[in-house]
Amino acid sequence: MSRNQNQFNRDLCEFLDASPTPFHAVSSMAHRLSEAGFSELQESQTWSLEAGGKYYVVRNGSSIIAFVIGSAPVSDSGLRMTAAHTDSPCLMLKPQPDMTREGCRQLGVEVYGGALLNPWFDRDLSIAGRIVYRDADNCLRQTLVDFREPVAVIPSLAIHLDREANSGRTVNPQTDLPPLVKLLKHGDSEEDFRDIVSQRFLQDSDQVLDFELCLYDTQPAAIIGLDKEFLASGRLDNLLSCYVATRALIEADGANTCLMVCNDHEEVGSVSAIGADGPFLKSVVERIVEADSTASCSAAALSRSLMVSCDNAHAVHPNYRDKHDAEHLPRLNGGPVIKTNAKQRYATNSLTASLFKQLCQQADVPVQQFVSRADLACGSTVGPIVSSRLGVATLDVGIPQLAMHSCRELAGSSDPMALSQVLTEFYNTPGKLEVEQQS
Repeated sequence: MSRNQNQFNRDLCEFLDASPTPFHAVSSMAHRLSEAGFSELQESQTWSLEAGGKYYVVRNGSSIIAFVIGSAPVSDSGLRMTAAHTDSPCLMLKPQPDMTREGCRQLGVEVYGGALLNPWFDRDLSIAGRIVYRDADNCLRQTLVDFREPVAVIPSLAIHLDREANSGRTVNPQTDLPPLVKLLKHGDSEEDFRDIVSQRFLQDSDQVLDFELCLYDTQPAAIIGLDKEFLASGRLDNLLSCYVATRALIEADGANTCLMVCNDHEEVGSVSAIGADGPFLKSVVERIVEADSTASCSAAALSRSLMVSCDNAHAVHPNYRDKHDAEHLPRLNGGPVIKTNAKQRYATNSLTASLFKQLCQQADVPVQQFVSRADLACGSTVGPIVSSRLGVATLDVGIPQLAMHSCRELAGSSDPMALSQVLTEFYNTPGKLEVEQQS
C-alpha cells in the first residue's frame, strides 16, 4: 500500500469514526469543506455566486450539497454532479424509549432501513444523534450528541435456551432488540432517558424536548487482513461514497461547474424534504444556473450535464458465489463497479457506462460491472430518482463491499482511493462529456 493510499485510508477511517449518524457525517463533511475554502450558504438568504467560488449548503443538518462554480460557462459544459447518501440502516431510539424488565433498564428501539439484525447482538454499543432542548431563556435549541463510550448491549439468548439458534433463528425487532443499559438497584428511581441526556450534555436549566438518536457499534474503523487489504467499519454503505465524493470535489481544479449532493433517507425510500426524491437538489441547481448569465435555462444546462450516483455494490462473497450472475462477479480491490438493471432500478445506460469506462481509463483505474441474477430482486439507490427528477443523464456506480447493511461492513482498502481518482478525473476533464452521434 502506497504512502498516499495509507494517508487516504487513515483520513477515511477518522471520518467514519466521527460520523455515527447522518447529522455527524454532514458536520464532518462541512468541516472538511470549510478547511478547503468552501463557504457556507443559507437557503433562506439571497446567494451571490462568483466564478471560482466554492460553496456548500446544509438542509436539516443531515443532507448537504457542495459545489464549485467553474470558469467555463455552465451552458457549454453543463454540471458535473455526484450523489451519495448519508444514512445507514441502524436501530433508532423510540420517542418514549424507557423500559424496565426483570430489574433491567432497557431502551425501546425501531429498525431504520433494511438492517441485518443478527450482527447487532453482543456488540459494545453507544448512542448518538440530534437533540432539541429548551434553555433557561425558553428558547428552542438543537445540538449533536455522542455518548462515545459503550453504554448499551443486546445480549444473545444462550444456545442452551434456544437449541435452534444456529439453524432457524429469527429476530423479532419489537421484543428481541431492546438493548440493556443498566441494572436497577434497590431504591433506584424511574429516571427518564431525557434526564440522562440532559445530565450528560446540557446545563442544569436546559430541558430535552425531543431527539433523533440511534445506536452504533463503538468498534473503530480499521484496515485489516494479513496484507491489510480490507477496510472494516460500520456505515460503509454509504459514508464511504460521501467521503470519496467530498475528497474529489475538494481536489477539483475549478474549470468546470461541479457539484456533490449527499442526501439523508435513502435507506427508507428518499421521500422527504431532504431525501433524493425531495426538492433540495433541484432548487440548488436552479440557483446555480440562474447565477450564470450565459445559461438560457436550467433544462439546457442539464441536457449537457452528467450525474454519477455513488452507492456501494455487492462484491462476490467466496462462500456464496451462486448469489451472483456468473459473468458479473465484482471483487474487492478490483476497482469501481458500474451497476446496471433492465428494470431501471439503476439509472445506468450504455452511454453513461461508456463515459465512466473512459474516465476510468484516463485515471488508470480498473472498472467492474454488476447486474443481479435474473431470479433475484435488485436493490436500488438515488440514481434513478435524481435522473427522473432532473432529467439528467445518470449512471450508478459503487465500491464493491461485503456484509452490506450489517452493523460492521467490509470493503477493499484500495477501492476508495481508486473511485476518488475517477471522480476527480470526472470533475476535471475539459469540454463536454458526451458520446457523439454517428451521422
